[in-house]
Amino acid sequence: MTSTSHARNPVGAAAPAPAATSARSKVAVVRTTPETVVEDVGRAMRLADYESALVKDAATLLKVNISWQHYYPACSTTPWQLDGVISALKGDGYGDLIPAHNGTVVVDPHEGAASNKHDVVEAKHGLESVFLDYPPVKWVPYAPRARMLVLDGIFPEGIHIPEMFVGKNIVHLPTMKTHVFTTITGAMKNAFGGLLNYRRHWTHSVIHETLVDLLSIQREIHPGIFAVTDGSFVGDGPGPRAMRWHVKNIILASADQVAIDAVQAKMMGFDPMSIGFIRLAHEMGLGNGDVDRIEVVGEDISEVNWRLRSSENTFASRGQKLIYWGPLKPLENALLRSPIVPWAFLASNLYHNGYWLRMVGRNRVRAAMKTGWGRLFESY
Repeated sequence: MTSTSHARNPVGAAAPAPAATSARSKVAVVRTTPETVVEDVGRAMRLADYESALVKDAATLLKVNISWQHYYPACSTTPWQLDGVISALKGDGYGDLIPAHNGTVVVDPHEGAASNKHDVVEAKHGLESVFLDYPPVKWVPYAPRARMLVLDGIFPEGIHIPEMFVGKNIVHLPTMKTHVFTTITGAMKNAFGGLLNYRRHWTHSVIHETLVDLLSIQREIHPGIFAVTDGSFVGDGPGPRAMRWHVKNIILASADQVAIDAVQAKMMGFDPMSIGFIRLAHEMGLGNGDVDRIEVVGEDISEVNWRLRSSENTFASRGQKLIYWGPLKPLENALLRSPIVPWAFLASNLYHNGYWLRMVGRNRVRAAMKTGWGRLFESY
């Protein structure tokens, strides 16, 4: 990877921008088991030539995904995924590794880091994590060099990002799952929690364009970008929380955030170019969304189609879609950007934590704990 331009960060330093995507991008697809997964994560990273993507003399952020403060299969970064990435980086001479967690208006990241055993893995490796929505992390104005599709209009007072992100590599740690707003959620969606603060829900009505804007910003501020996607459990249905889980035993890795999401989408049974953020990013030259132009190394996925579904809704997501794209659209500002907005957060919590987890989710978690992956989770 070569650097041809530099981006000015909020405090005047410069970080090299990754080069434009080549004609063919590489995505590693590795089959794994609970017994070998930590080593398999490293194998996937090396098959995808991760050392050519990440600058060795820069600090490296490990962008953990916490979609729920409770443990639920396929929902959040797995402990073995985090363990494998840290082990590979340390083994190959990368220092100054920083796990980064973000909260949301409905998810407590401190509770999530404990419930998903991220804190256990970080302690094992002697790493100190940061929680992006809490002091001492400072959020500062950032003026992107790239043309924004929507973010400058949504935040006319200016786009703010964590100051500590600038000049550091980033490794995204998503899981393979469906999403009620974006069909799938993967590497590109994982930046949503890191680069936008608690008002990120303002962007849900234009979520596909938002993810493309965030990838443009990432390419300006990070000297290296990489992703390792966990598909030990895969989520199907109204994600990212109220899903059915399936054991799929797969790890993906790539330096191309668009390509890894495209391969994930293809394996899950979706046409990648029918998914807005993949198509837009591909058309803007931010990565490769055309699976025919992606070099897949490791497993042969040519016949893989898990036929997963993302068109289902929960009670909560059905109401949100009425606000974002339905007859309640004229009330969006009043309902989601005014002092009465806590009603929406309360409704989501009551549904997911009060009803769905108790009536449906806990039985599914208990069943998952009887699998090899469940036993591995409990061993951490």
